[in-house]
Amino acid sequence: MAGRQRVFGSLDDGRPVHAVVLGDEDGLRAEVLAFGGILRSLSLPTAKGRIDLVLGLADLQAYLRDEAYLGVIAGRFANRIAGARFAHDGRVYRLDANAGDHHLHGGSRGFGRRLWRILGHDGTRLRLGYRSPAGEAGYPGTLEVEATYRIGDGALELLLEARTDAPTPVNLTGHAYFNLAGDPAVPAAAQVLSVAADRYLPVADGALIPTGEIAPVAGTPFDFRRPRPIGGAAAHPQLAHAGGYDHCLVMAEGQRCRARLASPHSGVVLELDSPMPALQLYEGQGLDDQHPGLGRGLCLEPQGYPNAPNEPGFPDATLEPGQVYSHLIRYRLSWM
Repeated sequence: MAGRQRVFGSLDDGRPVHAVVLGDEDGLRAEVLAFGGILRSLSLPTAKGRIDLVLGLADLQAYLRDEAYLGVIAGRFANRIAGARFAHDGRVYRLDANAGDHHLHGGSRGFGRRLWRILGHDGTRLRLGYRSPAGEAGYPGTLEVEATYRIGDGALELLLEARTDAPTPVNLTGHAYFNLAGDPAVPAAAQVLSVAADRYLPVADGALIPTGEIAPVAGTPFDFRRPRPIGGAAAHPQLAHAGGYDHCLVMAEGQRCRARLASPHSGVVLELDSPMPALQLYEGQGLDDQHPGLGRGLCLEPQGYPNAPNEPGFPDATLEPGQVYSHLIRYRLSWM
């Protein structure tokens, strides 16, 4: 079956934005936009009918106004870089400051706000490409990026690949908001989460820049090694900084990034797998102001460490010429 493609809208310069549907009526189905590589919808048939699993917006204009990064591919560097600057080989690079004094998700026109090329698609697979020129948002090096969405075997996969002609920080991930209840009236915090993370990155203040410490989760609200609902965590200074969860959980040494999210309301279960060392957990509290009435979703963003270019104690996030950045995220969906 050929991938179903339609025009979703047009940018101000007249370029059309296409949407491609993957999957079929009897199984997992997704709709992806060429703008931002946005995962606009993901749904699964269950005994209760087809359940919508991610938050999406009605039209392109809503996405052009969106400040919550709904469903985007985040890059060139997902998460935050402190002071919107970093140094490499004795040179300081100044980045687009779009989160106060800091840099977030690649800047005000990161990869989630760019029109990607459709390189090919069929009923189960969509390949997108984007060329990020040297100097874009302040980054060194031209970065050639490909993103491949694939549906099969009850899972959605997102493969992110990149090559560069000069050393540059790279940290790519998906930024979907999951509410597996399929009902915006059901709080996203009612979902039950487990994550194989034994540490987390404390943040300094409301700007959410990591302090550099890698702290144990034991005895804190960041311990999800046993399944528990997102909501109802005890008061904690770190949660006060963000108004909820917006923190990076660190996997046990040498372990893959694995998480399980389940909705008691729908019975839908999401199992996430990635080779990355960390997972940003965002509770979606900003949506209350950014998209009133949309409800909340939970972001599970496998990635490298935030602010890694400025923290020598964090794993290096630099991509060198001749290397290939490759990050495969697998979201397996089922229902109980």
